[in-house]
Amino acid sequence: MIVSLVGLPGSGKSSVARQLGRSLGWAVVDTDHAIESRIGMPIRDFFSLHGEPAFRDLETEVLAHCLQPTEPTVLATGGGIVLRDVNRDALRARSKVFYLRTSVEELVRRLRHDTSRPLLQGVDPRQKLHELYAQRDPLYRKAAHYVVEAHRPSVMGMAHWIQMQLELGGHLNGQGAAPTLSA
Repeated sequence: MIVSLVGLPGSGKSSVARQLGRSLGWAVVDTDHAIESRIGMPIRDFFSLHGEPAFRDLETEVLAHCLQPTEPTVLATGGGIVLRDVNRDALRARSKVFYLRTSVEELVRRLRHDTSRPLLQGVDPRQKLHELYAQRDPLYRKAAHYVVEAHRPSVMGMAHWIQMQLELGGHLNGQGAAPTLSA
């Protein structure tokens, strides 16, 4: 079983994934960290050297690998992973997808000192986040099984809400494990 988190940069995907993984006792994988490990450099450097199309190709390869785990996994994805149909389709087919939806104003507040996100460098972050939201919100919704309003709740609160939705949907047995199915 895989639980995937999607959303704009700064929506809390990595933090919520770590908390949810701890709560469930599951492995946690962050696609951005997996990419950086694979390429041996920060994503912003790869972006500068090779451009966005090369990065998106690499992101698709890494996602395909991450969606084939050998144990229950919480997957935090990069903010632009939904830009490709193949990624949205794979996420939706191979995992339970939660869209961490956050207002642009909240994202601006959270990211005001962040220098690691290539798409937000050298531009008006508020305007860029509005553009990203307009472009990506429909794509996150297409990929998602659930939408989490992530404006105010704590990381622990969001992780608890996701776990509760998984339990209510019959995807967990109440102790954090995926239900056992008999043949």
